[in-house]
Amino acid sequence: MSSDFPVARKISGLEAALGRLSPVQKMLLGTDGSVTSLLEVITGDQVGLETLVQEVIPADEAVARDLDIAVGDQVNYRVVKLKNSRTGETLIYAVSHTPLRRLEPSFRDDLMRADIPIGVILKRHQIESRRDIVDASYISADQRMSTLFRIFPKELMLQRSYRIIRGGQPLISIRESFPYNQFQDHRRVVIETPSRIHITLTELSGCSGRVDGGVGLTLDSPNIVVEGEMSRELQVEGDEAERARRAAQLVMDRFGLGGAKISVRSAYRMHIGLGGGTQLAIATGKALCDLYNRQVSITEIASAVSRGGTSGIGTAAFEMGGFIVDGGHTFGPGKQKEDFRPSSASQNVSPPPVIARHDFPESWKVLLAIPNIAKGAHGQQEMDVFREFCPVPKSDVQELCYQILVRMVPSLVEEDLDSFGQSINRVQELGFKKVEVQLQHPLIRHLMKEMVGAGAACSGLSSFGPAVYAITDSSSRDIESAARQAMGQVGGEVLVTRVRNEGARVRTA
Repeated sequence: MSSDFPVARKISGLEAALGRLSPVQKMLLGTDGSVTSLLEVITGDQVGLETLVQEVIPADEAVARDLDIAVGDQVNYRVVKLKNSRTGETLIYAVSHTPLRRLEPSFRDDLMRADIPIGVILKRHQIESRRDIVDASYISADQRMSTLFRIFPKELMLQRSYRIIRGGQPLISIRESFPYNQFQDHRRVVIETPSRIHITLTELSGCSGRVDGGVGLTLDSPNIVVEGEMSRELQVEGDEAERARRAAQLVMDRFGLGGAKISVRSAYRMHIGLGGGTQLAIATGKALCDLYNRQVSITEIASAVSRGGTSGIGTAAFEMGGFIVDGGHTFGPGKQKEDFRPSSASQNVSPPPVIARHDFPESWKVLLAIPNIAKGAHGQQEMDVFREFCPVPKSDVQELCYQILVRMVPSLVEEDLDSFGQSINRVQELGFKKVEVQLQHPLIRHLMKEMVGAGAACSGLSSFGPAVYAITDSSSRDIESAARQAMGQVGGEVLVTRVRNEGARVRTA
């Protein structure tokens, strides 16, 4: 390996950033020999190669600099995956650049027409060479990597770059990648959560003997990715680490579990109306329970981490996905709840039962617009809102139930977006949702109006916001443009996603 690249120190740095690497992972990052031969020793199986991309392209500045050639020189660009020939499992993803003018015709023919590993080609042509390692790092998996390795998007990937040197000149530059959770020597649990839209609470009048109730949608993105592995004590790292630590400790205490290392690899912003606190807390608890092989229901985990005490949409989204209606809690003296409180102030109240759940149409797209304004109400502020504005008028609750049962659910089942959209739009003007909307910055109401005006079937505020959603079954470009224009002075994020008709995804690595 290159004498001026401190690969051992670089690997130590990766461990400090990500967590312990297995000896096999360190060998794959640091070897200056044939990766194919090493993989065959590791797996005990023959390793094959599948070419994904093969084309001749002009060298850009980065490639020219790496290979010591001129910008515009022709290079062979090859993308391959090394795979276990018996199981078909993808082991390594590799991208290479080779300057054509440095190749003999026979070497070039083998490189460009056959699924042959580079190490095998070098050996076949008896080419004396060495490998200089240039870098070792990590990235987040994109959708392509996720599909190839059957992992979750945003899981971590280990990556190294090196050059094959022949006669003092770079012959090939190569970048190899593989998942952090592959080639590990200890069991790990990886969880990818959905997010959720909270359409409305239904019953905050106190007149029916029940309270709360909720309606919501499960979103395919944004996501939270949590990893767990056994440890003697509790260790938590990553985004929102303190929030995850509190959830982990509550689950450990409730179910008598041992320690673990919890790594939050990816998370979205909290308190924007997408239920991130619930998803993170339940994912953390689920990872711990799975590590210790404890058969605990999602409802029990949610109760342990004090989620679902008002709305059950977040818990149900994690468990089953889709379009969800929950039935709320019993209400009155000696019942589950005796006053109006948000989930954060409803400890020891179990998540409510799901009374309706249906797949959301695959052809309906959801747009999220998240302006850069103050976060939605939470903590003491949220408690004050419930105290000040509840109970809501009984007549509003009655119409809400009508909108949900008579219009929203049937139109969803029949995939009638126009009718579904009309019910969503009307819900923004009723009950506690009306309160949530009225308490927002004026931009929110303007944003909702503009998205509908641009062609969305409906638009609404998710929970306390500031996330606004819109639903369409056609092109979303005009709606996206309208949202960005409406947020022009403050800025914000626009995301096009779909409803996920399943819950959180769990993978044991």
